[in-house]
Amino acid sequence: MIERDAFGFFVTLGLMVIVVYVTRIAGYWLIGRLVIGRRLRRMLDALPGAIIAATVAPALVQGGTRAVLALAATAGVMIVVRKDFFAVVAGVAVAAAAFAYGL
Repeated sequence: MIERDAFGFFVTLGLMVIVVYVTRIAGYWLIGRLVIGRRLRRMLDALPGAIIAATVAPALVQGGTRAVLALAATAGVMIVVRKDFFAVVAGVAVAAAAFAYGL
């Protein structure tokens, strides 16, 4: 798209940035007006894990051996080190190594 219409690409990109910014601000505004009870707090606490599971599950199903190895490495490093950054680096490194070795 950028080769054909660079201006349109940057307009689209700018509009996407504005929409993301407005939705984030609206979310903060909305949550500031809600009474956060115990039930809502539990739901909000579970949300990040649910989003990660929904993102990882399709990749794991379609990714085969490489995805299983990368996920195992990520989970193992996360359990041992408890640092997100190192877990992601380990998962990417294992996926890259598996790709390099033809898995």
